Amino acid sequence: MPSGIILLDKPKGLSSNGALQRVRKAYRAASAGHVGTLDPMATGMLPLCLDEATKVIAEIESGAKCYEFTVQLGARTDTGDADGRVIEEQPVPPLDAQRIESALTGFRGTLQQVPPMYSALKREGRPLYELARQGLEVERAARTIEIRRLDLVELAGNTLRLICECAKGTYIRVLGEDISRALGTCGHLIQLRRAWVEPFRSAPMVELTAVLEGAARGEHLQAPDVALQGLPQTRVTAAQVATLRHGQPLEPGAAFIDGGVTGRRVRVYGPEGAFLGLAELLADGRLQPRRLMVANAT
Repeated sequence: MPSGIILLDKPKGLSSNGALQRVRKAYRAASAGHVGTLDPMATGMLPLCLDEATKVIAEIESGAKCYEFTVQLGARTDTGDADGRVIEEQPVPPLDAQRIESALTGFRGTLQQVPPMYSALKREGRPLYELARQGLEVERAARTIEIRRLDLVELAGNTLRLICECAKGTYIRVLGEDISRALGTCGHLIQLRRAWVEPFRSAPMVELTAVLEGAARGEHLQAPDVALQGLPQTRVTAAQVATLRHGQPLEPGAAFIDGGVTGRRVRVYGPEGAFLGLAELLADGRLQPRRLMVANAT
């Protein structure tokens, strides 16, 4: 089966890894990985990379993401979402759009966020969610996150519908709890959907049923380099392909790099236009291979 990227519309109630393994098995992929983890409660864009496309996961992960989510005010759960049990209740003060906007202002830009206990982060080799299920809580270091957009979509009773564009590493469950606290109450997520992942802002998603039905025909797969169009590119000769595949760099000036900047990854294509993989433009002008596709997978 060919390598490629599938833009899955993850259904509610299925873990990201559960969705990945069902697709990997259907496409008979030897290896697979997903870009960013969505909670079982969450729906939306989950890029799945099969076989050779797993080599571009890191490039996609570094991009921005957009979430649409709903916060239920007045109750906090142990997981931060509707899948958990209520552990705290507080009255909800009178709210209007102006007061909410004032609170949201404090969450835009660069800020610090403490990851939740119910997360896949590991402590001494164990996921934090395993400790949380045992009733244990350990100290977590705050992380720097970036919120590029955070807007109120609708205020309906004690629920807020919001939209957020953010950099990698942002926990929307924690953001929902923090916004609730800033409004003088507590809260938890009752709905979460990832609208897009860069660079697939306007790309259509495919439902899991359709993905599984099309697996035997290799449908819904996008080429790995579709995710890399923002990177500079170069085309090399057959002799240079051999050099790169031996792990050796090309000498300065050996290849013209369109838009190349020192230290940046570069898309590399063969003489007939086949995508070969990623290389890095070194400070001395050499082009060093980094993540090349297997020859028979291009």
